[in-house]
Amino acid sequence: MRTPNLSLLTLVCTALFSAGTHAQTNYDENKVPDYTLPALLKTADGSTIQSVSDWEGIRRRELLQLFEEQVYGRFPKGDLTFQTEVVDEVEALDGKAIRKQIKLLFSREGRQHEVSLLVYLPPAAEKSVPVFVGLNFYGNHTIHADPNILISESWVPNNDRFCIVNNRADEVSRGVRSYRWPVERLLARGYGLATIYCGDIDPDYNDDFQNGVHGLLEGTKEEKAQWSTISAWAWGLSRAMDYFEQDTQINADQVAVIGHSRLGKAALWAGATDERFAMVISNDSGCGGAALSRRRFGETLADINNRFPHWFCENFKQYNGREDDQPVDQHQLLALMAPRALYVASAQQDEWADPKGEYLSLYHAAEVYRLYNSAVGLPATPPGVNRPLYQLPMGYHVRTGTHDIVRFDWERYMDFADRFFE
Repeated sequence: MRTPNLSLLTLVCTALFSAGTHAQTNYDENKVPDYTLPALLKTADGSTIQSVSDWEGIRRRELLQLFEEQVYGRFPKGDLTFQTEVVDEVEALDGKAIRKQIKLLFSREGRQHEVSLLVYLPPAAEKSVPVFVGLNFYGNHTIHADPNILISESWVPNNDRFCIVNNRADEVSRGVRSYRWPVERLLARGYGLATIYCGDIDPDYNDDFQNGVHGLLEGTKEEKAQWSTISAWAWGLSRAMDYFEQDTQINADQVAVIGHSRLGKAALWAGATDERFAMVISNDSGCGGAALSRRRFGETLADINNRFPHWFCENFKQYNGREDDQPVDQHQLLALMAPRALYVASAQQDEWADPKGEYLSLYHAAEVYRLYNSAVGLPATPPGVNRPLYQLPMGYHVRTGTHDIVRFDWERYMDFADRFFE
């Protein structure tokens, strides 16, 4: 397996580009072009969807297939043997938690791939508990200073700030991302937390899909709807869900899948493809996530596909600079979550991710939610900054600050879950 060493120069350039320093980036609402969104409730033959049964039996299937073929890709074919093994189940965090570490083992034709699932649960729950599950960027050990979290042996992006070199994690980076994962607060409010390092499933670099779980599977890049790292990450989240259904301490009917940035894109695709997730949360997922592509505000399809050619399937690249030619847009992705709980969050200074476009996507998706509940609706304009909008089963907020997931976000997600799971 190949393990490229990313140079400091590459990391700096990537950070600058992510911050939206590209000369052609549009941050002016007056320059957003006129656009027409593809219809939610019109079938491929032009028929109008008027009932839940027609949505679920016809239009939802059409949209799911379009997103699979044109955006996220089909997960590769191949018969995998899947097993789970609990390698660690102990009281942790000074009695505040039960910690479990589970191996998700995939094998095929004598080859094996291992993914590590970390779970924290309240220690004295009288019944099975709801759980938030999401992927992390640098390894399970980075989400908390707990000295007994296993360190991933997978490829990890180099990061000077976290002292990660030679694409390998070690003790120095333990707990460096703990501010993003308020474990104790979640436990105190009665929720469990589960996470997987995304690179355990598929490393986040363009390797022609030879590493990670892809290495066990059949497929060729010539099949332009076949490969995608985001589809692999979403698939991995579903395998975590398979484990939750086996664990009697977890309420598998009350699982919220959550993700930030690129991992928010994966959370949305996981929620679209796996209806077992009762709640889907997108945090600053932007282009290819919650934001409407046709607005061409902040990051564009060309930006994201040129920088990260492995995130989406090959077919998606044909829409670089041709957003209006896409057969879908992201409001249709969000609508695939109906009637389950859906929360989209933005950050005021994160213009690269187009906060307004994220809200408008949610606003338009409500058209499908109204098939299930005629009272569902959102205002045409986003709520004020730091003023969360809860209109079950939909929620939204835009907070002060930049591209990140912080305590304010998590508190709003827990408030929303309190209402939905009560």
